[in-house]
Amino acid sequence: MKKIIYFSFLCLLTISCKNNAQEKKEATNLKQTIMQPKTPIYTIAINNLNGDPINLADYKGKKILFVNVASECGFTPQYKDLQELHKTYGEKLVVIGLPCNQFGEQEPGSASEIQDFCSKNYGVEFLITEKIDVKGANQHSLYAWLTNKDLNGSKSSTVKWNFQKYLVDEQGNFIDFYYSITNPLATEITSKI
Repeated sequence: MKKIIYFSFLCLLTISCKNNAQEKKEATNLKQTIMQPKTPIYTIAINNLNGDPINLADYKGKKILFVNVASECGFTPQYKDLQELHKTYGEKLVVIGLPCNQFGEQEPGSASEIQDFCSKNYGVEFLITEKIDVKGANQHSLYAWLTNKDLNGSKSSTVKWNFQKYLVDEQGNFIDFYYSITNPLATEITSKI
């Protein structure tokens, strides 16, 4: 009888360990699936400030920091730090500023006015796109991807104000987002570049 109980115990233990290993494997596979973007960011179309198409696929192999920018905002001095980030990490990071007039109408300028402002006041050399909407009914498809877990495979968010930042890795996977108060040169960002 003791042998039967002992044998039964060993069988249960073996089955339990096998199931546990299978569950861990399934959990790992599920995690890897969730972390992959459902829609590749590189397929999203956007234009530069002059209206010419930007091919995001040109930046595969580099991280991309997307920042909704404005010329008349309390956070506008972050242009200086974004330019510094561009200069310091340019070999492995692309900084893209996306003008937006949705927060306090703080980006009312035309494309040429935005370009002049950025160049004259902050020496901006990083890429600036056309003016877009980052939320609402006319939200640009890039920001739909950046703010929607169902599209980026990682995290949902809401753009709260100008100079909110979104970081994407070298393969086009969403890394994280940072509110306006986070300086572009903050460790939270630079440690992930």
